[in-house]
Amino acid sequence: MDLAALIAVLGVAFFFTYTNGFHDSANAIATSVSTRALTPRAALAMAAVMNLAGAFLGSGVAHTVSKGIIATPTGNQGMAILFAALVGAIAWNLVTWYFGLPSSSSHALFGGMVGAALAGGTEVIWGGVLDKIVIPMIVSPIVGLVGGYLVMLAILWIFRRANPHRAKRNFRVAQTASAAAMALAHGLQDAQKTMGIVVMALTISGHHDSSDIPVWVKISCATMLSLGTYAGGWRIMRTLGRKIIELDPPQGFAAEATASTVMYITSFVFKAPISTTHVITSAIMGVGATKRIRAVRWGVAKNIVLGWFITMPAAAIVAALMYWFVHLFWG
Repeated sequence: MDLAALIAVLGVAFFFTYTNGFHDSANAIATSVSTRALTPRAALAMAAVMNLAGAFLGSGVAHTVSKGIIATPTGNQGMAILFAALVGAIAWNLVTWYFGLPSSSSHALFGGMVGAALAGGTEVIWGGVLDKIVIPMIVSPIVGLVGGYLVMLAILWIFRRANPHRAKRNFRVAQTASAAAMALAHGLQDAQKTMGIVVMALTISGHHDSSDIPVWVKISCATMLSLGTYAGGWRIMRTLGRKIIELDPPQGFAAEATASTVMYITSFVFKAPISTTHVITSAIMGVGATKRIRAVRWGVAKNIVLGWFITMPAAAIVAALMYWFVHLFWG
């Protein structure tokens, strides 16, 4: 039963990573596609490759997920908790993808972990949840919003005398680099989150006894994220690329450059698992506000932000219900 439970958890972990890829592929490429800097398929292929590369850049976020949110559960009960947590996150990903809502796969996973842990009587490390999840969840969108606004102001000032048509053409080229940086950061952040879950599952089952992440785990998680990314998340891409604000190439570059910078800093310096969705969406809002406040469709933005706040509780509830169901078989 232990081996069957491990296989089941690994299977849903990799499927979660796949849904993370197609759910969050818009984060990296929506602005580049909407400004026609890249064709959709070229953008998706580039994002898939950079996601794969980004997964190998570090392991700090994975260690935070595996050790800093819930105490490592044991036995079949631990497997049931991880399985339920992943199902809760997958359910939220699919619901928000269906409605084209750019919510956070990361916070769906964290909510699932907390809900399943509470249902299973496993300790939740509330200090870690506060320091590594809640505070970054609040601070990172604010930084993205203000950063996007300031970066766009700087671009407008620096290129104030440039030929508008030539500047836009050059920024379309620059967006190839900024979109690649965004995709690399997405791989650095999101592939590691699943790595942390897989390491927990291997530790519970007795197949792993160190803090190192096996190479096959890195390759598997990175590959599934890349495959999901290449599948595309067209519904969410339309929301980010068109419904918040009509972006031009300089604005797209500013948003991507801001968001990727925030993600690199949080990954390498703070080892905090932040949401790529939160950061790029808020950066787009900040960039759009430089045009004029009303240029941003704040009604759409409000719905997105409301989705952010209900992501963790919703995933937690689904995960708790799933745990009680699974516990009947794995208890």
